[in-house]
Order: sequence, then structure tokens, then C-alpha cells
Amino acid sequence: MKTVIMAGGRGTRISSVASDIPKPMIKIEGKPVLEHELECLRDQGFTDVILTVSHLGNIIMDYFGDGSGVSPATGRPFGVNIEYYFEKEPLGNAGALYQIREKLTEDFLLLNADAMFNVDFNRFVTFHKEKGGLVTLFTHPNSHPYDSGLIVADERSTVLQWLAKEDARPVYYRNRVNAGLHVISPKVLEASIHTPKIDLDRQLLKPLAGTGKMFCYDSPEYVKDMGTPDRYASVCRDFRKRRIQAKNLKEKQKAVFLDRDGTINKYVGFLRNIDDFELLPGVADAIKAINASGYLAIVATNQPVIARGEVSLAELEMIHNKMETLLGQEGAYLDAIYYCPHHPHKGYTGERPEYKIDCACRKPKPGMLLQAAEDFNIDLSQSWMVGDGENDIKAGQAAGCKTALIGNGSYGQNVAVRSLTEFVGLV
Repeated sequence: MKTVIMAGGRGTRISSVASDIPKPMIKIEGKPVLEHELECLRDQGFTDVILTVSHLGNIIMDYFGDGSGVSPATGRPFGVNIEYYFEKEPLGNAGALYQIREKLTEDFLLLNADAMFNVDFNRFVTFHKEKGGLVTLFTHPNSHPYDSGLIVADERSTVLQWLAKEDARPVYYRNRVNAGLHVISPKVLEASIHTPKIDLDRQLLKPLAGTGKMFCYDSPEYVKDMGTPDRYASVCRDFRKRRIQAKNLKEKQKAVFLDRDGTINKYVGFLRNIDDFELLPGVADAIKAINASGYLAIVATNQPVIARGEVSLAELEMIHNKMETLLGQEGAYLDAIYYCPHHPHKGYTGERPEYKIDCACRKPKPGMLLQAAEDFNIDLSQSWMVGDGENDIKAGQAAGCKTALIGNGSYGQNVAVRSLTEFVGLV
């Protein structure tokens, strides 16, 4: 599979870091970010690369050549085959694709050269092939969803809406951000566009939302735009602490599993009304610390209100959207949310019989944790389950996790704390 990397950005927001080289050549620990990208691709078998360049593109071309040479930074072969398309006049971030489309005869990876990433591309491509769409977007939560483009999708990961930064968005939304990595069918380039510049997102991809032909691939893997000095500094710190490679799903992950009610939000009994959802003090900062630690932050919550007929699936989704929105406003995010809609006891007015079953996912059973471990390659023995009740502790123990109880009680937990903030400080 060919990989097209768009390397023509001017990097005006990061000019204080380096103004005399193109943005993809800014170094992370002594090596250009573009070289980090090429190494990640090469090590997974993606060695056929087309670079689209413009501003100071000769610097990129002189450094990498055709990919057959040796890296000045490492002294080791690049190990890739590189072709170039040089934009003499700005064509927009997708204009070059139309100029090289005769080389794109099958689905291809399309990446940005100004982001630091380390992801399992084979896993990503396999997902794309299974869905059979024209486009698959790599999506993830981030610490600033309020100023990022958001993707709205259904339970099959079919993209329903593409909310650009300038678009109106709902009051509460899922923290699902387009990360700038794509698998694209060349059929997308059959769209007839005659503007001098072509915008990838707004003119090619966004129109596919709601057509059933575009999907999103949700992943907690590391993808971070380094377009500002602050974000560049953050990427450098993450690299030094080996957090970037560690987030690749080929590597075993560690997670902090979080109960919802009484752990993240104020306990009000069965939470039925979105207006009753309120984050506990300090929770956003605690989850932000989990994010920074390299652990995945994953919610695992029993929601018998679904089986009891008291809350619809759509209403539960909105409650969780409120949780993600409030956390995102404070710079925190959840990597995934798992919920059990079942309840084995029958006899409630308005109950939903299809959910009245003795399932494997309702805590104290460990089903949600086991499913997350399968989805994200989690080492449960290095992970924690944190909750405010006996069922949380028993579920964590059954899954093989370490456990932390918020509040009073003795259920064999590893530690007892007064809050999620205290847990983060202790562990």
C-alpha cells in the first residue's frame, strides 16, 4: 500500500522554534519529525512513499533523497522508497493528490508530516478493509476538543457528521477528533473540483459524512499535532519519557478503569436526568494526570436504567457526551466508555425484556474489563479498577487488576482512598 505524506506546511504557528526549515524537519530529540514518521511506517512494512512538498521542500528532498541512503541523524539506512511532488504554486492541502492520482491506483494511506505519531497501521488498514468504505478516518480523544474538528458516528463507526472548527456544535458532544491520518480509496479523487486550491477536509472528506461511505477508527494511540511551541514542547517531553512508542497498540497497555457514579460524577442514585450529572471536584485534574501518565482512562459502568426502561440508549449517550464535554473543557479525556445495559431482575413497569438477562458484563463480573483488554491489548495485571462499591472491587479482582476503593469498606482492595484525586496522588 502506498503512503502519501503531505509535507508542504509552512509552520507559521511554530516559527519561534524553527523558521529556516520546513515544519516536517523540526527535530524531536535530534531527528526530524518526518524521519520519525518514516521509521514508524517502514518498521510496519509501509515503504512505498510519496512526499508532497512546497515551502523549502528542497531541504526535505536533500535530506531524504529517494530513501535509499543513510540518515545523517542515525547513520542507518532510511529503508524506504520515496517519490516527490513539488508544488510550485500552493494547491491547498489536497491539490497535489489530483496531480499524482495516476500513481494512486488502490487504497492508500494519507498522512500529515507535521504530527508526531506511533500507531499500528496494519490494524488501522485491516479495520478499513473490513468496513469496505471509501475513507477511514483515524479518530481519538484529545485535551482540547472544544477547538478541534469533531466526528459524529453511529455504533458501527459510520461517520454521520463532520463538525469543523467553524461549525456550530451541540452543547454536549463526544470527544472524538479527526487526527489527520486516513486510509482513502482513489475513487474519492473522481470528485470534480475546479477551484485553484483544494481543501482535503471541507471539499473531499466532509461531503462523505452521512453517505455511509466513510468510517472512523477510534484509537487511543499517540497522534499529536506539534503546530505550536507548547505542543512541540509536550511532544518532546513525551518522547523522552517513551510514552509515544508505548501507546502503539502492538505494545501492552496499562489502564485505569473507572466506575462512573460516585467516582467521576456526584452520586444521585440511579441517574436518569442529564441535568443531574455533575463532575466531582478535582476529577478532571485527576483524569488529566492519568492521561499524562500513559495509562488509558477507561470508564466501566453498570447502567441498569436501560433495562429498567428509565433511560433510553440515546439519553445515556447524551449523559456520556456531557461527561466528555465537561472533562474536555478542563483538558482531560477518556479513552473509552464501556457500559452494561443489563439487569437480571424482572418485574419493573416499562422494563425492556431484551436487557433482562444474566450477562457476563454486569459488575461484579469482569466482562467490560475483559472486552477492553481485548480491544486495546491491555495488561490487566498492570492495571487498576477504581470505584466506590464492592461490585467494582470484585470486578477488578476477577479481571486480575489491582483495585482501589473510594470510600469506606473492606472488600480485599489494594488501597482505600477518599477520592480519585487521592488515588492519583497515591499511585
